[in-house]
Amino acid sequence: MKKLFFLLFITSLSFAQNVNRKFESFKEVNNALEINTSDGQYIIKAYSEKIVETSFIPNGDPSDSESAKQTFNPISQAVVAVPKTGISKIIETPSSINLYTKGIVVSIQKSPFQIVYFNQQKLILSEKNGYSKHKHIPLENVKGNIKADSTEVLQFNISPDEMLYGGGARALGMNRRGNKLALYNRAQYGYETHAELMNFCIPMVLSSKMYAVHFDNSAIGYLDLDSKKDNTLAYETISGRKTYQVIVGDSWTDLISNYTDLTGKQPLPARWTLGNFSSRFGYHSQEEVEKTIKKFEDDKIPVDAIILDLYWFGAAMKGTMGNLDWEKETFPNPEKMMSDLNAKGIKTILITEPFVLTTSKKWQEAVDKKVVATDKTGKPFTYDFYFGNTGIIDIFKPDGKDWFWNIYKNLINQGTGGLWGDLGEPEVFPSEAITAGGKADEVHNIYGHNWAKLIADGYKKDFPYQRPFILMRAGYSGSQRFGMMPWSGDVSRSWGGLQSQTEISLQMGMQGMGYMHSDLGGFAGDYFDNELYVRWLQYGVFQPIFRPHAQEEVASEVARKDIITKAKAKKLVELRYQLLPYNYTLAFENNQKGTPLMRPLFFEEPNNQKLLTVCETYLWGNDFLVTPITKAGVTSTSVYFPKNNNWFDFYTGKKQLAGTTSTIAVVEDHIPVFVRGSAFIPMIKTIQNTSKYSLKNFDLHYYFDAKTTQSSGKLYNDDGTTANAFEKGAFEILNFNGNVNGNVNGKLVVIKLNAEIGKNFQSSDKNVTLIVHNIKVKSVIVNGKTVDFKTVKNNIEIPISWKKGTGVEIKIQL
Repeated sequence: MKKLFFLLFITSLSFAQNVNRKFESFKEVNNALEINTSDGQYIIKAYSEKIVETSFIPNGDPSDSESAKQTFNPISQAVVAVPKTGISKIIETPSSINLYTKGIVVSIQKSPFQIVYFNQQKLILSEKNGYSKHKHIPLENVKGNIKADSTEVLQFNISPDEMLYGGGARALGMNRRGNKLALYNRAQYGYETHAELMNFCIPMVLSSKMYAVHFDNSAIGYLDLDSKKDNTLAYETISGRKTYQVIVGDSWTDLISNYTDLTGKQPLPARWTLGNFSSRFGYHSQEEVEKTIKKFEDDKIPVDAIILDLYWFGAAMKGTMGNLDWEKETFPNPEKMMSDLNAKGIKTILITEPFVLTTSKKWQEAVDKKVVATDKTGKPFTYDFYFGNTGIIDIFKPDGKDWFWNIYKNLINQGTGGLWGDLGEPEVFPSEAITAGGKADEVHNIYGHNWAKLIADGYKKDFPYQRPFILMRAGYSGSQRFGMMPWSGDVSRSWGGLQSQTEISLQMGMQGMGYMHSDLGGFAGDYFDNELYVRWLQYGVFQPIFRPHAQEEVASEVARKDIITKAKAKKLVELRYQLLPYNYTLAFENNQKGTPLMRPLFFEEPNNQKLLTVCETYLWGNDFLVTPITKAGVTSTSVYFPKNNNWFDFYTGKKQLAGTTSTIAVVEDHIPVFVRGSAFIPMIKTIQNTSKYSLKNFDLHYYFDAKTTQSSGKLYNDDGTTANAFEKGAFEILNFNGNVNGNVNGKLVVIKLNAEIGKNFQSSDKNVTLIVHNIKVKSVIVNGKTVDFKTVKNNIEIPISWKKGTGVEIKIQL
């Protein structure tokens, strides 16, 4: 009866769409609904119960031979999911055809023609004009006014009260409604609090009504988020697929999980990825690299990798890009250098770019092997930009892909531990260039995406047991599935530059790119401010990748700071390493579910309108609440504490009540960080790098909170390096459960530890120090035996010997 009422309801709707579009017929073909109209065909199919895809194929203009040939292009750069069968039903009424799943209903009104989307019987979206074509409209992208022959538009109705997110990496404020966003990957050098266009232009919109629309086409164009304030969402492009997916979720994490089911999950990175990087622009010689690492060692500052910028392949900044081989005068023995570093547990990461200058050592080879993009006559397309006269590698051409990968393969065999792809927007890519994948404007936004794919595919083929590290400045929808580690570009080294970073990372995490991070300390400019540097690193502890990086004018490495700043920064690096068990578990959760590492507060309270635009405070994983300090001289700040739990100051233990806003005193040594009441936080002691990582001894912090009677946590563990370790059964998951209840003697806290051990993992006995915060205790019983415990301020410490293959039960009598 409920379904019947809903169908009667939607058949009574009447919307105006394109008045010239008339319904003609429909049929079900291969689990898809085909709708024929007077000006084209719709193909609608369900990928899952919460993802529906709609494609429009225009009839074309019979007088235009190219236009008349239009057929459906099944190739998506973004989508990897395969539509499930048997999950949808098609029901016709006198006035409509309805595709029905448990999560989404697509209702096609026959007259006037209209497509409407519902989730849980609530209207979420409808086509306004649907598809339309505009002749001779200038596409004003960032390169100037490009006269496209025509542009194609998909237009939708949205409600007046919803807030909109997405569109890739921008600095616009969390609610991006009201903006018309150019879709043309481009770096914005030295940006601060406002950047309309950046390196990642993802054609995706997320709504505060908890649905998303992904426009599945990679050509350049626009995403118009109601810029005319007429409740219209529009996607405009120069060419390509007229395909979009509507995605819904029961929660924000469910929505993002569904999107990453569609476009691919991020592979679990190597554990060392979460450590500290030594990085700057740049190290000029092998001697400088070795001396820099020695400074880290001498000062006992943890470090896991060193990143080499331009100078590894040339002594000069200009004229050598494309050499793609060691400059032997300054790096006389790179194999030994990397071997020595690897022996210390330190990876070497090399920058590469897709440009081969005509002055480089490999230009003639690239020309002879025909691996660069061409002009319309088939000759190598060359042009000038900052670094010199250049061509660009055609990574869409099998020969170009193989040529590039063979260079990488040789470097990896020499000892390289990670690869950095820079300038991959591409930074300069004239429209006249032609690749095997299409014209420059058709492939511009997917160049970095396919570059990452090239590397990921190469690792799978030639180094299948290794987890790649792929640092990239540009990408596209689904780039996360290649293991891409995106960063937010050449941000200004200023307080303004720091202020935009949480928004960028939170937004990109919602769009599948969970590892978006910044050059800690800021990159662009010679502004010198140790307070800014330390505050940026304090934020860096609680964001995906800990990588200080900057121009040469001001040292970026912790080991090269002055004595006072170094001491402060060293403590932050050490804390980053102490949190490795927690952070690596976040990485595993992202791998399995697509859940971002950094999460907006509205994930916690989706119906709290006040939180829908907040990015100044965020969640690090599920259990940390973080408020970076992004202005100089701040002595206090306001923090809202989500209502589901009480929260405890990570540094002092002071309790903050759920659902309240408090003024928090700000100190020099750390930013405000709070832990969710009842959370389990696994930590280790500081190590020099992740090669020393072990869980044979670790601390398990439990934040007792009488408000929360039941809680759980986990710790994921594997060898930290083997690709697909979880899928191979080479892992263990340590589970923690807490239960608070009352008895005749008062409250009793019961904590249980148990493990899930993969069939191919060699577990070991563990010595766990259980640290229970904010508690006064009468007695402690472990596995039926009363044990001694240590009281430190308001905490107790309980030593636990956890034998592999067994469980542990701890009863704490209050």
